[in-house]
Amino acid sequence: MVRFDGGHKKDRYLTDVLGEYVEWVPVCPELEAGMGVPRESVRLTGSPESPRMTGTKSAADWTGPMNEFSKNRVRQLESLHLSGFIFKSDSPSCGMERVKVYGSSGMAARNGRGLFAGAFMKHFPLIPVEEEGRLNDAKLRDNFIVRMFAYHRLQQLIRRGFTRGDLVTFHSSEKYLLLAHSPKHYQILGKLVADAKSHTAAALRDRYAGLFMEALAVKSTVKKNVNVLQHILGFLRDHLNSAEKENVLCVIDDYAKELVPLVVPLTLIQHFVSLYNVPYIREQLYLKPCVVASL
Repeated sequence: MVRFDGGHKKDRYLTDVLGEYVEWVPVCPELEAGMGVPRESVRLTGSPESPRMTGTKSAADWTGPMNEFSKNRVRQLESLHLSGFIFKSDSPSCGMERVKVYGSSGMAARNGRGLFAGAFMKHFPLIPVEEEGRLNDAKLRDNFIVRMFAYHRLQQLIRRGFTRGDLVTFHSSEKYLLLAHSPKHYQILGKLVADAKSHTAAALRDRYAGLFMEALAVKSTVKKNVNVLQHILGFLRDHLNSAEKENVLCVIDDYAKELVPLVVPLTLIQHFVSLYNVPYIREQLYLKPCVVASL
């Protein structure tokens, strides 16, 4: 990421870790809007609802060029079928939240949003977004990555034509992932799919997509994950012997006490699902949420 002074804010996690699984589409609003490098730093001024972007020394007004660039750039990004977007925190163009806005007194309040970030989020309300700084939080990072892969799968479903039959198959494999995030949305989406014939294809698509991404934006918790793990164990009980059942229950209990991470019970359950070939559970994306295609 090119800074106003010609430096950079390279993030090793994004480039070296996440970069192995995604194709990056670089966007630098200030540079692409014509500010150049090096350039004068800019900031947001006025009201947080309709801020101006101005030079910190010259007070040159870049609001018009930035808004025009943002409007055109988000339209260009439509054809790339993005699965997620990571913004630069605190940036007057790319800050997702809590960006400084300087009032008439010269004092700053952290209640703004970058001009490009605002245009992007309005144009693509379902695409998962995050700031690079917030990705240092393991829970926020995991949630963003799960949403990113889930949105990719959803887009694949929509581009195939989104038949009701395809939706039933898609939803069946996503059920436990949804339950781990939002039991409320899990129930609403289940009813929507069951009543699919009562909706036009377009209305069903839009309603399902909105609720699906809304559900996954809710953070999963230990309690909700334990509930899902116990649901899955119910499908395995007839296959496991008493020692195997006890082993799974002990590992789930250790996870509930936060003695082990979620990957421990998931790995054990995946082993038994594979060993005993339990089709319904094998197809659940909850066990492997970072796959690109629905099973």
